[in-house]
Amino acid sequence: MSTTFVRAVRARMITLLPSRSDLAEVRRDPRRDLLAGLTVAIVALPLALGFGVSSGLGAEAGLATAVVAGTLAALFGGSNLQVSGPTGAMTVVLVPIVARYGPSGVLTVGLMAGVMLVALAALRAGKYMQYVPAPVVEGFTLGIACVIGLQQIPNALGVPKPEGDRVLVVTWRAVEEFAKAPNWTAVGFAVAVAAVMLVGARWRPTVPFSIVAVIAATVVAQVAHLDAAEPIGGLPAGLPVPSLSFLDLGSLGTLLAPAVAVAALAALESLLSASVADGMTVGQKHDPDRELFGQGLANIAAPLFGGVPATGAIARTAVNVRTGASSRLAAFVHAAVLAMIVFAAAPLVAKIPLAALAGVLLATAIRMVEVGSLKAMVKATRSDALILVLTAGATLALDLVYAVVIGLVVAGALALRAVAREARFDQVPLDRGDHTAEEYALLAEHIVAYRIDGPLFFAAAHRFLLELTEVADVRVVILRMSRVSTMDATGALVLKDAVEKLERRGILVLASGIRPGQRQVLDSVGALELLRHEGREFATTPEAIRGARDHLGVAGVLPAIPAQKTSPKTTDAKEEPVR
Repeated sequence: MSTTFVRAVRARMITLLPSRSDLAEVRRDPRRDLLAGLTVAIVALPLALGFGVSSGLGAEAGLATAVVAGTLAALFGGSNLQVSGPTGAMTVVLVPIVARYGPSGVLTVGLMAGVMLVALAALRAGKYMQYVPAPVVEGFTLGIACVIGLQQIPNALGVPKPEGDRVLVVTWRAVEEFAKAPNWTAVGFAVAVAAVMLVGARWRPTVPFSIVAVIAATVVAQVAHLDAAEPIGGLPAGLPVPSLSFLDLGSLGTLLAPAVAVAALAALESLLSASVADGMTVGQKHDPDRELFGQGLANIAAPLFGGVPATGAIARTAVNVRTGASSRLAAFVHAAVLAMIVFAAAPLVAKIPLAALAGVLLATAIRMVEVGSLKAMVKATRSDALILVLTAGATLALDLVYAVVIGLVVAGALALRAVAREARFDQVPLDRGDHTAEEYALLAEHIVAYRIDGPLFFAAAHRFLLELTEVADVRVVILRMSRVSTMDATGALVLKDAVEKLERRGILVLASGIRPGQRQVLDSVGALELLRHEGREFATTPEAIRGARDHLGVAGVLPAIPAQKTSPKTTDAKEEPVR
């Protein structure tokens, strides 16, 4: 390994590590950060427990993730305001992985995903988040909200979670079980907690009603001895000793695809959450590559303590910003408070009814849906509405990664179609120049000029070929190419094919105004050499017209016209300079 490569890697890693400016931010207003961190921890506790239960690894896994991943992401992440931990979106992906590979498979997938995120950070992949269209993000969020809500139905109805990894199937089976033996106590807890959260958020947005509702539900269940309200159950009084005992090297190949899905989701949700935090503040801007690096370290460490994969959490990050956080100290305090709860209050937390946690997550799913944003996307264009609906539907029916891929593919196809429609291929009148009316009429009879506007690439090239090869009853075709904005290999090949087809019919093709940036692609497919043959390429349109006139004169089609009458300085009122 060369010394230069080692130095480059070392320099890159230094840019991803915390700097002195981070420490300066922490010292700016520590009191506000401490208060914000405490508030976020209160909000995060029921969410961490709920998402841990929903993932299939238990409440202790959610708490371990919130503590370990939350600490490392706060220290090494690229946002001063991001709060990380278990999320509903990640839970949606983890449920089928747990069903197929078991808890050890989930821990292995999290570890592999963490390594992938660190690699993405080293490759500077964070900047590509900006290319995800807004309708994909909105559809993705709507689909996640629906899946999170449906995942809570078994606990909200107080029935054992049915077998299956498809949320719609599991929900239907849970409803069937409830119909056989209704548990109205669990339903009451879930509905009451969700209602308190939703109404309270409108009444006093700054009050963490989730923890208030959960405490109230727990007290009622204990005082009234409501056995129908099943509690979380025993929790360890502390974090487990870090271990790699779950790792089976032989299963790495099998788990590669799920790990890629988890890494992709972690990157997408974390960078989206960091962008949301930037938009809620003035003067804050996250580093996307550092954010990926921090999330990578967090996901490498969390499985060692039995935690599930983590991402940046939009809801907790928003609470962090609204309560006045100004540095990463707030996110660190949030993780520290949760750690103290794990060590000091595990027996009390174990008594929380599962139905109460289901109510918390149902309310969270409802609050994720921004009706105003959805209406705006649907009203914007038909394409935006289609992308949103497809992404949301794929999220619900398939999984999140497929949904994002489908959304991006459809968005890309629609965008290409829109760009292709901007490409124009128009017949334009010849420049009159110094020709007399009689001379101009003779030229117009045998020469036709076309101007190509916009991109000449694979999505628009074949329409160009069809129109060009239908030219008839002329001796010379002039292609004015100065307005071609971009060209790919397909466009160049189509151009070459059109020239060859016309010349087989005895029609000479001349080109003018080829830009320097397009010469390489034309040359690579042999089109440029074809146009250069016998001087068929010209710098400007007047020069091309003179070349066409000379060709017709030599062919005896037109009488000789003095060369000086066709000035190369002729200009076109529609193009400056004329090419």
